[in-house]
Amino acid sequence: MIYPLPALLVSCGAVPEEYNLFTAAWTGTVCSDPAMCYVSIRPERHSHDIVERNMAFTLNLTNRALARATDWCGVRSGRDCNKWKEMGLTPVKGVTVPAPYIDEAPMSIECQVRDIVRLGTHDMFLAEVMNVIADDRYIDPTTGAFDMARADLIAYCHGHYHTLGEELGHFGWSVRKKPKERQ
Repeated sequence: MIYPLPALLVSCGAVPEEYNLFTAAWTGTVCSDPAMCYVSIRPERHSHDIVERNMAFTLNLTNRALARATDWCGVRSGRDCNKWKEMGLTPVKGVTVPAPYIDEAPMSIECQVRDIVRLGTHDMFLAEVMNVIADDRYIDPTTGAFDMARADLIAYCHGHYHTLGEELGHFGWSVRKKPKERQ
């Protein structure tokens, strides 16, 4: 019942013949120094063995333009089809890990698996962030920051996909002192 969650396309595979994609919402940050994240995968899923064998994956943020591919890759198996080809997505060889990233993704996070925690229905792959690739179209030229609003990112909530809404504030805004009025 912890919602919303990111709706991500996770890419894996060390060579083009084994490249695969799957949709994941059970993912997140676990540490800031070193930067680490996780993704949970059912052992019977096609990608589970690929990620475990190569000890790497790439988290690809999704947006409105990738919403159909995000859903489609979550209900189809890479055992039965080439998801990259079917969805018209472009795999790019990983820069720092043996897993491709999606050229069309607004941001891709290359991850090297450090540990696998067997939990029950899912195995949690704990990974160190090795590299972040951001589409220049979503970088604010003034601040150099990734512009999440312009990227039009999506989230997953109780079986539905949603775009992210307007910004309400930033970290610490609720306690920031207001500037004194000039007299």
